[in-house]
Amino acid sequence: MEELVGSNSKWASTLMAQHLLAAADCYALERLRLLCEAKLCEGVAINTAATTLALAEQHHCSHLKAICLKFIALPENLKAVMQTDGFEYLKESCPSVLTELLHYVAKFGEHSIIDWRYHRNRNEAPLDGSDANGRRVKPRLQ
Repeated sequence: MEELVGSNSKWASTLMAQHLLAAADCYALERLRLLCEAKLCEGVAINTAATTLALAEQHHCSHLKAICLKFIALPENLKAVMQTDGFEYLKESCPSVLTELLHYVAKFGEHSIIDWRYHRNRNEAPLDGSDANGRRVKPRLQ
């Protein structure tokens, strides 16, 4: 990709792979489509994740779509991705994907709560007003 683009920029090679993927799908070049999908799976980043997700949806790339959804749903990535122009494009071109994204975000949220409760130090006072079993408790007044 870098040789074709004439640049070492990761963004430029991602852009080229996106365009090649669309062309490969249009002309039924399955091998090229798979190569581009694999290249895009390796290079998912904050500034390209939303547009790559839209592209994956439009060209039926289920593996690429799953990679993008998981990447965007991570708490440390979600806010940054939502601030990109690509996210606006995603909302306009593929609004149904946002529902899937919400499912991924909810799934990550559930796992992070479970992991936090499982891994925290049992001697430590709970921060959310719950006991060691996750039940809500009121502090005893003396």
